[in-house]
Amino acid sequence: MGHVDHGKTSLLDAIRNTSVAAGEAGGITQHIGASIANINGRNITFIDTPGPEAFTAMRARGAQVTDVIVLVVAADDGVMPQTIEAINHAKAANVPIVVAVNKIDKAGANPDKVRQELVDYGVIPEEWGGQNMFVEVSAKQKLGIDDLLETIILQADVLELKANPDALATGFVIEANLDEGRGPVATVLIQRGTLKQGDVVVAGSSYGRVRALIDPHGKHVKGAAPAEPVEILGLNSVPTAGDEFRVFEDERDARKLASERAMRARLAEQEVKGHMSLDDLFNRIEEGKQTDLNLIVKADVQGSIEALRDAFEKMDQSEVRINIVHSAVGGITETDVTLAAASDAIIIGFNVRPTGKSKVQAEHEGVDIRLYRVIYQAIEDINAARVGLLSPDIIEEDTGIAEVRDIFKVPKVGTIAGCYIVEGEISRDNKIRIVRDGTVVFEGTIASLRRFKEDVKTVKQGYECGIGINGYQDIKIGDTIEGYVVKEVERTQ
Repeated sequence: MGHVDHGKTSLLDAIRNTSVAAGEAGGITQHIGASIANINGRNITFIDTPGPEAFTAMRARGAQVTDVIVLVVAADDGVMPQTIEAINHAKAANVPIVVAVNKIDKAGANPDKVRQELVDYGVIPEEWGGQNMFVEVSAKQKLGIDDLLETIILQADVLELKANPDALATGFVIEANLDEGRGPVATVLIQRGTLKQGDVVVAGSSYGRVRALIDPHGKHVKGAAPAEPVEILGLNSVPTAGDEFRVFEDERDARKLASERAMRARLAEQEVKGHMSLDDLFNRIEEGKQTDLNLIVKADVQGSIEALRDAFEKMDQSEVRINIVHSAVGGITETDVTLAAASDAIIIGFNVRPTGKSKVQAEHEGVDIRLYRVIYQAIEDINAARVGLLSPDIIEEDTGIAEVRDIFKVPKVGTIAGCYIVEGEISRDNKIRIVRDGTVVFEGTIASLRRFKEDVKTVKQGYECGIGINGYQDIKIGDTIEGYVVKEVERTQ
């Protein structure tokens, strides 16, 4: 894991002694999502499923797939946003981190600076009294590769990672897809036992008899031992990444379990999982259930994050311990929602908005997103929630979203935004916020709302209109205008 362009793929290529970047797959089936390296007669399986989001989505489903995380940080670049994200995801999953300081051959490389920066995020080198092993490597020059592999083996020995190869096989699905010629194909990682051709397998709500096993080199094999990734053919449907699989001796038992799981999955889809929210924090405390309050903090600038973090740390932690699981600058993304679901956290957004499908995903997952524009409001809400006094009398109810597609300069009037209503409706008396790249850049009111040359009171989804903003001329193509109304509501709990 690590930041984009810090050399994760190049490092994996160097380990496998292949050159995927140059288009030479070297016998590795790229879509299998895992590959094996050998050092001193011992195998290490590298899982290269994309990004921390997939990793956390697996963890949210209860899948502890990885034993060790290799955090790749470029020596000439240092800690970057995705590096921090990877650290937070690793900590949330409680998986040990080995740091590979890459690109040490480049001009401007400063491995000690990387160490110093990582200390701020709780990743402390062993030589500095911490628990994290650091290895300096160059994927391009193939320097330090053996040292890295030996360090991973050493970490495995320290953790005493062992598995019984003689039991009935169990493990997790890494990836799965429907192949036109071969039917449902699942890439699985064996964690215990040996998976053999002909075994009856249940993976999530899928089941079947293993018709074929294919190793990372694309070869058909008769069996797969612990820590070996293989593709399996023969399932009746496509399982989900993170599903646990088990071998059964009786096919009827396998079919029965798969049917029960499918039924439970259908029922679960109708019930949204009740994740932590500020509304029920006090109830959980009274029931003795809640001692930790996990937060994900997103803000428009780093200074706001520091101010919020400082304020939360100064709060009384005797009854409720406040943990900031992840913090970053920018809009609230689907990755943030996935991490919140996995770590039962509340998302605090300061002067930012949900981007993409993150709002819909949060509603589906039951994740509480709280948006603020004044820091003390966030602090007051959390303090009030701890003592059962949370009473938001005033709420902002979104009415619609308009996308700015053109800009018109009108003499004596100013800038008019040519908009398309993508959701809901925008009314003349709405309050509005202008959002750019997930960050709120202005809040105010509508000066004019027109369709063609006519003044109108409201414009619905699917129609175009011209919107003038009171006191704001710096609107840009690509901005979104969110309309909302302020309502007073009575608390029912």
